[in-house]
Amino acid sequence: MTTELITSIIGVLGSFLGSLAGIMINTKLMNYRIEQLEKKVDKHNKVVDRVYNLEKHTAVFDEDLKVVNHRISDLELYHK
Repeated sequence: MTTELITSIIGVLGSFLGSLAGIMINTKLMNYRIEQLEKKVDKHNKVVDRVYNLEKHTAVFDEDLKVVNHRISDLELYHK
């Protein structure tokens, strides 16, 4: 009876340790993948911020160009 008990205990411990090791490895892999995705998201967010800043500068330049064109038109009308 004791050999069957010892064998079953060893089996249960082996199953427990195998399951625990699998869970730990899977957790490490998931954490690694999440970190990689976070890095990609950070890169994407930086690009979005840069594009937003470029669009702001473009809007300012467009407004400046309108002002300059208007002044040129006024000068052309003045000299006619």
